[in-house]
Amino acid sequence: MRLKSKFAMTLFALATLVACNQKNANHETKSLMQAKVDEYARFELSADLSALTEKERAMLPLLIDAAEIMDNLFWKQSYGDKDALLASITDTAIRNFVLINYGPWERLNGNEPFVEGVGPKPLGAQFYPIDMTKDEFEALDHPDKASLYTMIQRNAEGKLEVIPYSVAFKPELEKASQLIRKASELAEDAKLKTYLELRADALLSNDYYPSDFAWMEMKDNGIDFVVGPIENYEDALYGYKAAFESFVLVKDKEWSSRVIHYASLLPQLQKSLPVPEEYKKEMPGSDSDLGVYEAVFYAGDCNSGSKTIAINLPNDPKIHVEKGSRKLQLKNVMRAKFEKILLPISELVIVPEQRKHVKFDAFFENVMFHETGHGLGVTRTLDGKLTIREALKEAYSSIEEAKADILGVYLVGQLNEMGELKDKDMMDNYVTFVAGIFRSVRFGASSAHGKANMMTFYYFLDHGAVSYDDATGYYTVNHDNMKKAVSDLAGMILTMQGDGNYDAAVKLIAEKGNVNEALQKDLDKIGSAGIPRDIVFDQGKGVLGL
Repeated sequence: MRLKSKFAMTLFALATLVACNQKNANHETKSLMQAKVDEYARFELSADLSALTEKERAMLPLLIDAAEIMDNLFWKQSYGDKDALLASITDTAIRNFVLINYGPWERLNGNEPFVEGVGPKPLGAQFYPIDMTKDEFEALDHPDKASLYTMIQRNAEGKLEVIPYSVAFKPELEKASQLIRKASELAEDAKLKTYLELRADALLSNDYYPSDFAWMEMKDNGIDFVVGPIENYEDALYGYKAAFESFVLVKDKEWSSRVIHYASLLPQLQKSLPVPEEYKKEMPGSDSDLGVYEAVFYAGDCNSGSKTIAINLPNDPKIHVEKGSRKLQLKNVMRAKFEKILLPISELVIVPEQRKHVKFDAFFENVMFHETGHGLGVTRTLDGKLTIREALKEAYSSIEEAKADILGVYLVGQLNEMGELKDKDMMDNYVTFVAGIFRSVRFGASSAHGKANMMTFYYFLDHGAVSYDDATGYYTVNHDNMKKAVSDLAGMILTMQGDGNYDAAVKLIAEKGNVNEALQKDLDKIGSAGIPRDIVFDQGKGVLGL
């Protein structure tokens, strides 16, 4: 009896110990996941709506409803069944992190899976069958297989077929089209009205050119609406497929009036690029537009992981040549990232005597002319056979972002030498740009922007534009070396694009588009300091009081 009781007590103690260990393990896992959620600083996405008319205010809820449809469509493209995934997760922190990442893969950590039982993220997301091989795709004989606006799926016989978005997502796009058309009926600006009508049509026809062209015509609109399949970052297999997203924006007319003049200088800036004439023979359209906006709603691709702070659209190279592009700076989101992330990072990585050069105006300029840089250079290879996107394939996005990054700083320097920027100290832009690299590199190797910043950072180090002090752990910017490095790197990338040199692009990304040991130590230091990795929004009609 005594032996039996002792045995039972031993079993009870062992069971209790196992239960406690399991509880502690669950708590630790939960704490680690909550820590990842907490890396995103919350920011209320709101704006002063007092300058809007009554009808403009009435348009916003309709546009937000249409944007939410884009959000659900992006879930389908990036992961699949959102509701089933969320229903399978009981842990609140994990659910919240899934919502931030639009799936079970951590976007700012190389798309590492963080939900138990989930394997690697398919390179082609859901744009292609997961079991599709590249040879199988190349053998598919269809003129629209590489279209931005088609899904590749298997038919009943298991063969690949090409399905237009307008067919694959017909019910959702019909509803979004109805909402946008209702909003167009309230539009008081004639060109905004035309754009919304044509965009509503585009969602159903799969032909986005007319609405893209109409979007370029808008100049005096108080609100703006970007909606539809836009960017191709999500397609890491080929970079062919566009993902659904949406921005609802309110124009900051005062700040827009400050920057609009620079759009007229684009032909001159194109001529100033540091490459031979044949690499800048295309002249950007003269109707390019620069504007400053307050964002009030993000949906889909632009809201996943790191948040977009500026827009350069349309992406259609034909419109770039015919009309140019519109470059929209999202000032409220930009300022949030500057104050919550970039400034604290600069205190950890920049030598103390140069921290005075980290300024919001310089950050704003670097970002604004990054978007301008997207519209410069050439859109087709010099032999005219392919677009740059087609020639560089999956390497395109990272190389294009690196081009825009370096051209942003280069163009500020050109405008300064032209006398267009008054009382400009280029060290402000150089030091702010270097500090900003550490912000973007944290987006990880799965991000085109992250890879672009890694390549730029290593180039600066290799060419003496930036030096590192082992004793202090701080970086110092060398003005003269930076000026030369900016010009040389811009020339190298522009030439690579013009030549359509896919092999060189892949090699550059493989060798320099990663985090080495030294850089990882800096990132660990930033992470341990509790500096947010990015931001996450409190947004919607309730936040806006609508």
